[in-house]
Amino acid sequence: MEARAITRFVRISPFKAREVARLIQGKTAREAMAMVDLIPRKAARLISRTLRSAVANAENADANSVPADRLIVKEAVVGEGPTIRRFRPKARGMAGRIRKRTSHLRVVVTDEV
Repeated sequence: MEARAITRFVRISPFKAREVARLIQGKTAREAMAMVDLIPRKAARLISRTLRSAVANAENADANSVPADRLIVKEAVVGEGPTIRRFRPKARGMAGRIRKRTSHLRVVVTDEV
């Protein structure tokens, strides 16, 4: 059985978040939660929330509830969200574009190997 959790429009660059997401793929849910708790990055906190939500979704599924000990992180994907564009004044009357990137986080846990 699979359970998933999606967090959308998170204010972090997907490039930074993918570094953490790659580390937890294929790990057990308990091991992945321990890893993201110890990683000192903003992306780790955000992925931790999504991972805990996916585990809770698996545990509280109506018919097929699965204990967290048997869950494995099948995939942890960070997609690109919309980019917020801002402008900063530059020399000689010009403007430089600042791109504030957002991400969509998706974590899928399963009890199948």
